[in-house]
Amino acid sequence: MGRDLAEADSECMELWKEAERISALPLREIYWDGDDSAMSDTRALQPALTVVNITLFNRVKGTFSPVGAAGHSLGEFSALVCAGVLSVKDAIAVTSLRGFLMSQADPDGQGSMAAVVKLDQETVARLVEEASSETGELLICANFNSPLQTVISGTKKACTCCLSKVKAEKGRALPLKVSAAFHSPMMSEANKELSPLLQKVSWHTARFPVYGNVDGLPERDGERLREKMLTQMVSPVMWMKSVEEQYRNGCRSWLEIGPKSILNKMVTACLEGKDDLAFDSISSLESAEAFKAGMGV
Repeated sequence: MGRDLAEADSECMELWKEAERISALPLREIYWDGDDSAMSDTRALQPALTVVNITLFNRVKGTFSPVGAAGHSLGEFSALVCAGVLSVKDAIAVTSLRGFLMSQADPDGQGSMAAVVKLDQETVARLVEEASSETGELLICANFNSPLQTVISGTKKACTCCLSKVKAEKGRALPLKVSAAFHSPMMSEANKELSPLLQKVSWHTARFPVYGNVDGLPERDGERLREKMLTQMVSPVMWMKSVEEQYRNGCRSWLEIGPKSILNKMVTACLEGKDDLAFDSISSLESAEAFKAGMGV
């Protein structure tokens, strides 16, 4: 992940080294030579993925003029860097601490998450409420990804109860391999511990709007973006709303930046029926160079 670009670009390699110093983790060893278990550890994944996203963006920066940016959950920090709101160093510091806190948030393994597909959001919300009421335990809709994909988050007991209801409604549930119930009140203590660092780092006016996870709305003011991020870890990800707002504000082309192409599919699902959409993605040095060539650079 990101190795090809780092070996071709000394500034990129230095960013990996900086992330290793800040996180105190051997990130290059983990992601270039490690196993799946080590790579899925959120303590390492959060700063490493942030480095990859930012360095891929930097590779093509200046070849196009963004009208906005958005990132899904962790990716929102990369979007903030690309928009000039956070410095690279501050984003790595925040995501390193965020990864550590989230990894420690549920030491007893009480939390669980699952993606529910083939059911509309209203139906999923009803099933979540029923499961929470019947078990007396926490369960919420945590990610509104597309009309027929909603992620639920809460206790294992409540989640299991809800998944049986999903099956009865002819939906499909995909349990997620996570260490806790992210984007739910079960992250409250971790969110509280992250807040001082979010308050300490500098937040600048965005060069272009950032569509936030918390409310799906565009924002450029640095202080207001900080306020949103203070609750991001415990708030649902309003991805579908953010995509709808992007389209409403005139966006018709999306460039996904990162090692996997996932968000373009979500955008397509969110805007089903629209025939004026264009998509591209950059996941490696090769695809970054191909994008630049396509832009005539």
